[in-house]
Amino acid sequence: MSFNLNRLQKKINTTFNNSGLLEQALTHRSIGQNNNERLEFLGDSILGFVMADEIYMRFPQVDEGIMSRLRAHLVNKDALADVAKVLNLSDELVLGQGEMKSGGKHRSSILSDAVEAIIGAIYKDKGFAESRAWVLSTFSEQLASLTINTASKDPKTQLQEYLQARGVTVPTYTVVSTTGLDHNQLFKVECRVEGIVDVICSTASSRKKAEQKSASKILEILKRHD
Repeated sequence: MSFNLNRLQKKINTTFNNSGLLEQALTHRSIGQNNNERLEFLGDSILGFVMADEIYMRFPQVDEGIMSRLRAHLVNKDALADVAKVLNLSDELVLGQGEMKSGGKHRSSILSDAVEAIIGAIYKDKGFAESRAWVLSTFSEQLASLTINTASKDPKTQLQEYLQARGVTVPTYTVVSTTGLDHNQLFKVECRVEGIVDVICSTASSRKKAEQKSASKILEILKRHD
């Protein structure tokens, strides 16, 4: 596909002195050597630091564990892929034919890598202050909605700790089925817990999300019986 610099710069709301860096940031390794992996490495570090620094300033009373969970809520594959979708980056990705045919432009891992690579590209083109400003602007809604409650342990962790405290074996998760195309799959996961006869199943766009949904349902059942 052809690289449309003006369209892309408008989407991400920034301009580049070296447009080659921006093109590289959107180029997947399936194209060849001049891909976005090195820029993604930089962007990942910058994003992690900027978010850590922002959380440190916004939540002066919380401990390291809570800050880590808050950062993990903001900096993960699914969260970054959501940012890429808001920026409408799918059609800007430069992918090899194999990746294109398999739906790579919609794959969360590829989209999240592209966001981090853009951050790295801005850093190389304009320096740290500009890359930090772009991160804070792009993630402004996510940061604004961040609360201490966001750092609550995820349902799988809560369920495991709940069961361990009562001497019950940890739950088992099994993928029952996977349906849909590679870029639009649905995972059905069942969760079994000792003492609960019913098999709890949930469906989601990733195995992790389906497991979390099943764990949440099990927790509700257990707490109702407490």
